[in-house]
Amino acid sequence: MAMKTFTPPIKYDYARRRITEFIRDKVAEASAEGVVIGLSGGVDSSVTLALAVEALGKERVHGLVLPDTRVTPQEDIDDALGIASKFGIKVSRVDIDPIVESFKKAVSFYRPEDKVSLGNVRARVRMTVLYYYANTHNLLVCGTGDKSEIYMGYFTKYGDGGADLLPIGDLFKTQVRELGRQLGVPEKILRKPSSPRLWEDQTAEDELGASYEVIDTVLFYYLNLKMEPQQINKETGIPIDLIERIVDRIYRFEHKRNMPPIAKLSVVTVGLDWKMPHKKE
Repeated sequence: MAMKTFTPPIKYDYARRRITEFIRDKVAEASAEGVVIGLSGGVDSSVTLALAVEALGKERVHGLVLPDTRVTPQEDIDDALGIASKFGIKVSRVDIDPIVESFKKAVSFYRPEDKVSLGNVRARVRMTVLYYYANTHNLLVCGTGDKSEIYMGYFTKYGDGGADLLPIGDLFKTQVRELGRQLGVPEKILRKPSSPRLWEDQTAEDELGASYEVIDTVLFYYLNLKMEPQQINKETGIPIDLIERIVDRIYRFEHKRNMPPIAKLSVVTVGLDWKMPHKKE
């Protein structure tokens, strides 16, 4: 049986309107001047940029291109600068190579064979630069993570997972691609294999072991329709072991989606009992 995959259904006009309203509301609530976005040349950051410009206007959206030239392809840098130019925003390039090199030299326990840990350093350096820029310009850091990445735990904690708002965090990757098409993001970017570029030749789908078409299909059936893996297998023909690996990642990376656990000592504990601040009139 051939695998059946699909892009989960959504009303794109509503999603576009809701996300732009969300961005405007969050910027206004924070009394910020606008947002800054880390531009990778990929689909998520490009779609987030397009939505932010639609919400705030190009003058209130800033972009940072943050390559490590030893692992970031020139194509990605060109695409990131190109999308910024297409939407007319202010953009700056900061090469993070020397920062990463300084870290490696300063840490006595650096292990050159551990590419994943160093890759996470790159992600955290990028977020540090974004927050420095945001702090000095009274901006919010606009994250670019999508729903597929969030549920799969495919982001660096306190790296690309750190942001003040996540406009596309409730859109599956395949939905982001389709919305990007409607927003005028170049087809070249929409078709590009996703990668956080934390080490050389890294691609998301190779690392996750499945295409986003498969991942999104499984996530939709499991999360939205509450189907068990066996039911999903019968419905789609996706191998049961692959479905179970995807579902396992949802639970295994729950810690990335939550604030650090707190040992409860009192009646009212942050994150457990007091989830939203009480605003006094």
